[in-house]
Amino acid sequence: MPTLPSSGSSKLVSIDSSHYEVLAILDAAAGPVEPALDRISPFLSHDVVESVVREQRDRARCFRFLFWAMRDRRFRVWDSHRLVVDVLAEEEGAFDVYWRVLEEVRSCGLRIVSDAFLVLISAYWKMGMAEKAVDAFERMRDFDCEPNVYTYNKIMHVIVRKQIFMLALAIYNKMAKSDCLPNQATYTILIDAFCKTGKIKDALKMFDEMTLRGISPNERTYTIVIAGLCQAKSTDYAYKLFESMRESGCSPDTVTYNVLLDGFCKAGKIDEALLVLPTFEKEAGRYDEVDVWYRRIVKEEVTPDVTLYAIMIRGLSKAGRMEDAMSMLEEMTQRGLTPNSYCYNAIVKGFCDAGLLDEARSLQLEISRRDSIHDACTYTILISGLCRNGLVEEARQIFDEMEKHGCLPSVVTFNALINGLCKSGQLQEANLLLHKMEIGRNPSIFLLLSQGSKRGSDSERLKEMGLADSVTYATVIDGLQRVDREEKAFKLFDQMERVGIPPSSSVYKCLITWSCRRQKLPLAFSLWLKYLNNLPGRDDGTLKVAEDHFEKGEVEQAFRHLLQLEMSLKDFDLAPYNILLIGMCQAWRIEEALKIFLLLKENELEITYTSCSTLLPALCKEGYLDASVEVFLYMLEGGFHVKFRHCNQLIRSLLLSDDRRQWAYGLIDKMESLGLKFHLYESTESLLHRHSNMRNLEQVVPG
Repeated sequence: MPTLPSSGSSKLVSIDSSHYEVLAILDAAAGPVEPALDRISPFLSHDVVESVVREQRDRARCFRFLFWAMRDRRFRVWDSHRLVVDVLAEEEGAFDVYWRVLEEVRSCGLRIVSDAFLVLISAYWKMGMAEKAVDAFERMRDFDCEPNVYTYNKIMHVIVRKQIFMLALAIYNKMAKSDCLPNQATYTILIDAFCKTGKIKDALKMFDEMTLRGISPNERTYTIVIAGLCQAKSTDYAYKLFESMRESGCSPDTVTYNVLLDGFCKAGKIDEALLVLPTFEKEAGRYDEVDVWYRRIVKEEVTPDVTLYAIMIRGLSKAGRMEDAMSMLEEMTQRGLTPNSYCYNAIVKGFCDAGLLDEARSLQLEISRRDSIHDACTYTILISGLCRNGLVEEARQIFDEMEKHGCLPSVVTFNALINGLCKSGQLQEANLLLHKMEIGRNPSIFLLLSQGSKRGSDSERLKEMGLADSVTYATVIDGLQRVDREEKAFKLFDQMERVGIPPSSSVYKCLITWSCRRQKLPLAFSLWLKYLNNLPGRDDGTLKVAEDHFEKGEVEQAFRHLLQLEMSLKDFDLAPYNILLIGMCQAWRIEEALKIFLLLKENELEITYTSCSTLLPALCKEGYLDASVEVFLYMLEGGFHVKFRHCNQLIRSLLLSDDRRQWAYGLIDKMESLGLKFHLYESTESLLHRHSNMRNLEQVVPG
């Protein structure tokens, strides 16, 4: 199996296709295995390490191999550690073997890294043997092994869970005196210990020390401190910390909300709880838990107001519980409260989302008859729901009805109907509606549009009157491209600038995508450069260099310069890179597409499923087997589903290659180890069995 190159080169390093060679070395070595393993270490992978741990039945050799592998940072990953923890916890006598091998390795003068003891401490803790875990930590000094931050954190976690808080502090002080710096987990463990013992002031001091060191608390850290403050009846300070948490960009989870709401209710601060409840429903989206809190608050003899009812109705509607939503609407009116448009719109949207369009329409008509409410938002929700379900004519009727009632459509209303018309192929009607948006009811608006007014106040007035925005244009431009009216689409694009509406990234991406599909790569690239040229913080010199490289056919250099520029910008958009990668494949410029793939991978940027599934068969067809395997592995590791036909295409190509045939078996093993379901075609199975029989025959017949 090939290892993935780190240099960005398309040339792959060939190594053995499985872990069996490593197992063979372990079985054959009469003494220490390290010299033999050192020779093949450059070719090992994390998967090989895991496989050896799973399959090496001689546990002494397995552990010795593990200690050797741990010296390489590539293999210090918790997946491998967890396997060994399971072995120690489940196999009788495994702890004794582990300690014996540790002693043997030390006697040979080989270095033992901290991870070897981290695994041991974790296994003891899993078995409920806290004393043994502490003893293992103390014995690290006998092996000249300095604990790393993860080992310190693990033993402190064990001690705190056993409620030996003074010992945890002593270990932290020992850590502070060493060269090992604490991390986020270290502080969270200690803050939790202080809160559990009611020492909230000490917890806050530790929290402050954490932030002063430049270590950002995570949601668990915040939640622990908020819970401690609530237990200390300092709910006002807890709420301030909650607000600080949100402002810092750390989103509260459901545990945080539950802790805070519980603190308010126990302190009798129901009004404060009511203030938090809307945020809980909006940000966490856990309506069932919000519903529980609502019922609890109502039991406190607090009368819910219109706002609280609106929140509950919205939550029920989002959850698809339309009968409950209607019941709550009825309960609201029985209490003498008048539902506002927000309540009604939430239910109408819920009906639309559930596909209950007749119910949505009936409720809207009932509202109009009873209260004479003609809300643009209600109409827009209905129009959008009808268009999503292909009922465009019904949507147009409601749009016309909306105008008869004197309710002006908003930009969102126009966008919903235009999108529906475009998707149903009614481009002429969509264009007429767009024209209607631009002209409006006032002829002077057309004058403003034709002059391309740049004054902010004019632009704001045009928006308020329901004129087209960039989303509308993007919708119509995409519709025109779909019916092969490219010239008209670009005229509309030019019109945007004339009327003072700057094209958004979605407009540019739409045009770039269609230009690539028509194999007009220079046009697609120039559109992208035009978009980048309008961004704040652009570097005109870099853009010019990139353009020159592209014109010379130096695609990789062009993309390197653009990446260098874009990654320094605040709103970096990766989509055009993937669009152009696909475009290169569509134009059958496979080598250039591969260079883009490797460049994105080198910079650890996300390559989309569509990009990979377009590139893989193209590479395979052109005979780039090394690169095909690399893309295939990237897809597997990224959790992408590889299409059966692409999988079979690659397996067959590898089997037909004399020097890459072994990789086919390695890929199949890889997919099976990941538990992936794949179907080999009959022709692929036949080829696989034929070569498998040939391989077995070669092993039996010498020479």
